[in-house]
Amino acid sequence: MKNLINWGLVFSLGILIGCAASVPPAVGSWDVEMNTPLGALPATLTLNADGSGSMSADGLGEAPISGVTYDANSVSFDAEVDAQGQTLTLSFSGSVDGDSLDGEFDSAFGAFGVTGSRQ
Repeated sequence: MKNLINWGLVFSLGILIGCAASVPPAVGSWDVEMNTPLGALPATLTLNADGSGSMSADGLGEAPISGVTYDANSVSFDAEVDAQGQTLTLSFSGSVDGDSLDGEFDSAFGAFGVTGSRQ
């Protein structure tokens, strides 16, 4: 009986470690399209498991992202971009469904939608 309890504890510990080590579904490189007030803007978004990443788009250059948080299929982060000499803070919140990303950026000019697919 004691051996059975010990094996049960070892098995449970293995499951907990496996769950803790899993990679969030949003991690990876994404081709996204931002629906800005000035029209559709294609961009590339890279999200890393360690909570870092970057975003790049024509006219915005490349910007590091910060404050990346993962919660199940949800992801959120902030990015500071240079838009024609003006620094804008964009706050993203969205979710991942397989290889699809859907969400929105909140900015000083209001919210705008974002859709994307994994590269």
